[in-house]
Formats: sequence, structure tokens, C-alpha cells
Amino acid sequence: MPSTSLANGSVNRNAGDRPPDAVADDKPGVSMMEQLVPEITTHALSYLDYPSLCRLSMTNSLMRKAANDDNAWKALFHKDFTLEQDGITPVNGWKAYYATTRAIISVNTGFFDIIRERSLPEMAQLWLNSDYVKCIHASGELFSGYSEVMQSWQLCFNWEQGFDFQVHNVRTRILTDMAWVTMKAYLNVDAGPFLITNVFEHHNGRWHMVHHHSSVMLIDGVNQQVVVH
Repeated sequence: MPSTSLANGSVNRNAGDRPPDAVADDKPGVSMMEQLVPEITTHALSYLDYPSLCRLSMTNSLMRKAANDDNAWKALFHKDFTLEQDGITPVNGWKAYYATTRAIISVNTGFFDIIRERSLPEMAQLWLNSDYVKCIHASGELFSGYSEVMQSWQLCFNWEQGFDFQVHNVRTRILTDMAWVTMKAYLNVDAGPFLITNVFEHHNGRWHMVHHHSSVMLIDGVNQQVVVH
């Protein structure tokens, strides 16, 4: 229907003549702010840390729904861990992926605690008792099978020198029941780091180490580290 000119010079238009955005803005009960609520919520949740997001999920049903939003957990994962995995789509969602990553990092931290304490019984519990596990110490020597791996750690723990690693640049990757962790471990500030890769498998509700590889990072082509593990 054409527009009609009124006596006062204004123009009376019907809905069909209005710009599309004007029609959308006139929807009853839907304000611009309400349309932006999902984006605002996601942005606000991205500032929360892990404990805060967990507490939010325990307040009421609406907050629980917001706190379980996958985008919020993806943002938290990138903030707490790494941006390297931005392109992946976790099978069970980002919340489960975040929780599993925390568990893997905890197990990996426990590995270095065991080395500091020189506890062979705890190291024996950490490793999967299987003939396919492998351990390559910084010396370059390969130990294959559970018994050989445990013997290699016993030799390490018998040394008089203590081990107090400072671990940095920890990166994880998880594929269902397998995970690997890469990192740099320093014994002192004057020498280069050990480059370490740990691989874990999930068995009977626990993560077990199945592979450990340590190598010495050369500084100016020189090995400045004492080979200890």
C-alpha cells in the first residue's frame, strides 16, 4: 500500500514500507538490550575464574544454565591453559574437557612431586603396569616394559643429588582416554631446560603414565645440564 501524505506534511507509512530494522525494533516485548543478553552474558562469564564459575552454577537454575554454557568454559580453558586448541571441538563439551585437563595437569604435577620425594612406590603406582610402557631419560637410554622402567627410576633415586625441578610452559592435549603433556623443566637458572613429554592413559578411573621422554635443550650447541632423569 502506498504511503499517504497528511495535512501537516508528515507521511503515514504502513508496516510494509518501514525499514527492516525498524520493524524488528518495534517487536513487542523485545528490546535491543534483551537481544544482546546472550552476548553480554557470555562476555561477563569470560571474566570469571574456575571457583567463581562453579559457585555460580550452584545458585539457582537460571545461573546454573548460564554457568554450564559451553562458550563460558571454552573461554575459561583458553584463559587458564592455552589458546593452541581454539579450533577443536571436544566430544563431551568444553566443561568436561576443562575438568579433564585439570586432572591431567594435577597428575603431571604429582609426577614431579614423586621425583622430589624419590618415592619408588608412588612412581610404581603412577605408571601403568604393562609391557608396552616406555621411558627415555635425558641420557638417551631407552627402557621398555614396566620392570625396566621401574629399575631405571630406582637408579635415579639412588643418586645423592636431589631433584627440584621448576616446570614451565605446560601444554596438554587429550583424546578420550589418552593425553600427552609437553613442558620445560629447569634444575637451575644458569643452565638450559629439559624438554619433557609425558603420555598418560586412562584405566579403571585413573590416569597412568605410559611414556616419559626427557631430553636436554642445548645452549649454543653445548649440553650444560647434568643428566639426572
